[in-house]
Amino acid sequence: MEEQALQKQEEKAEKKRKAKIIQTVGKRKRSIARATIKEGKGTITINSTPLDFVGPRFKQMRIKEAVMISGDLAKRVDISVVVSGGGIWGQADASRTAIANALVDFSKDSNLKQAYIDYDRTLLISDARRTEPHKPSRSKDGPRATKQQSKR
Repeated sequence: MEEQALQKQEEKAEKKRKAKIIQTVGKRKRSIARATIKEGKGTITINSTPLDFVGPRFKQMRIKEAVMISGDLAKRVDISVVVSGGGIWGQADASRTAIANALVDFSKDSNLKQAYIDYDRTLLISDARRTEPHKPSRSKDGPRATKQQSKR
């Protein structure tokens, strides 16, 4: 009896050791998303909330693009994303970049990587653009805005 129990515990421990867990990062403006992917049933959570209950519908659809392109691979894995900083659209783009990179790293499939690049390059590569800081002693309209000069 005890031998069978020990054998089952050893099998569980071996499965845990063999479990493939990958962590990736996606960035957009001030937002940083960390995605963790492992074998599972196809659940996707953003900050412990299922993807179907996340924010505006368009934001949800934007994040799902990475999942839809991957096809049935997303149904075989659980993805958990923790995102912080920035606004809701920066967080959405950071999340989709983290998810896409996690799926590519998990599958090690060059065809999937090429499909992401063909669809939208920012799925795999974080967008490094930032807003320009306001300059001192200028108007409050923007970093380059100046007063209009009269001709005479």
